[in-house]
Amino acid sequence: MNNKDVIFLSGLWEIADLNIPQLKEKPYIPYTPQELSDDISLFDAVKEKDWILFHPYESFNTIIRLIHDSAIDPAVQSIKICLYRVGKDPSIFQALKVARERGKTVSVLMELRAKFDENRNIQWAKDLEKIGVHVVYGPLELKVHSKLLQVVRLENKSLVRYTHLSSGNYNVSTARQYSDISFLTANQEIGEDVGELFNALTGYFGPREYHHLLVAPITLKNALIEKIEREIRCQEQHMNGHIMIKANGLVDGNIIVALYKASIAGVKIELNIRGLCCLRPGIPGISENIRVTSVVDRFLEHSRIYYFNNNGEPEMYMGSSDMMPRNLIARVEVLYPILDKRMMISIRENILKVCLADNVKAKMLLPDGSYVPVSKNGEKSLRSQQWFIDNRGIWHE
Repeated sequence: MNNKDVIFLSGLWEIADLNIPQLKEKPYIPYTPQELSDDISLFDAVKEKDWILFHPYESFNTIIRLIHDSAIDPAVQSIKICLYRVGKDPSIFQALKVARERGKTVSVLMELRAKFDENRNIQWAKDLEKIGVHVVYGPLELKVHSKLLQVVRLENKSLVRYTHLSSGNYNVSTARQYSDISFLTANQEIGEDVGELFNALTGYFGPREYHHLLVAPITLKNALIEKIEREIRCQEQHMNGHIMIKANGLVDGNIIVALYKASIAGVKIELNIRGLCCLRPGIPGISENIRVTSVVDRFLEHSRIYYFNNNGEPEMYMGSSDMMPRNLIARVEVLYPILDKRMMISIRENILKVCLADNVKAKMLLPDGSYVPVSKNGEKSLRSQQWFIDNRGIWHE
């Protein structure tokens, strides 16, 4: 076989771009909360309360606007951002250039080892360095996969940190194709944590103290295992151990062993793992309390949500990390907590449980490693991604 006989997968984009509406999904307009509309200050809105934005059901333009507004706002002192897979759209780089031209301190951690984007990232980095942007490349031995943005603003003689954390890249194109969750906050302690992490990434990356963040490869893996073990104790003492996780991959052997132990103890475990899963559910006496599904649909499932019932005082973490050795050992990753209890409940009920309940596009993992369509068992059909389109924004209520 020679090259002329090969169809490269990238060529499928040309087929997808054909103007044949009847063969495509029905278009929709991404939702933007009224409180984040263009005529309202994003700084005021985020200072008022924390926000999540569920892309692509909600517009990524809000995040682009935050960077642009920060670039021209006289009160903004500095902008720091981690860039991993940025794509071809120049919007973010144009805003960062404007910010630097207006005298703001701009720091960019550019990951040059983002697969398939190496050459583009090198060029972006060179362009930014030419205009005086402080460009760093992170620890030599670790790939920086964290999605972080922090804007520091001078308000009434005090510095206020506005922080964005996400499961998705600062990439306008993939923000329309990947299912990701953004988090916007002015919480002082989370802001201090992210500021401390930026200091580590732009200087010496070593042990640091964080109020809330779980950071790989330092604390994240052990923290997840400890939270799984806590659910075992809750099950033994109160019979209410419950874990729900949505992620892209589950490969790490230590976490899998911890989940098996939790299942043996009777903890209810619901996993929505889109890609590779090395755990085997449904094995009698070992994993019979574990259910694993995978959703493959219109958008690439890319968000990560970790939920632990904790005897009725639940904890939820979201962010960039999967449960794979590369994430937990070889990369700088961040999971952040949802501290607002009402927001946590809304995410649990209106996002996480909906993903777990999909019975149209979901497949169930069997003990032998094969996948089968989820059985409806007389239940109403639920296609989670279509439900999110039809009910976009409901998680803010």
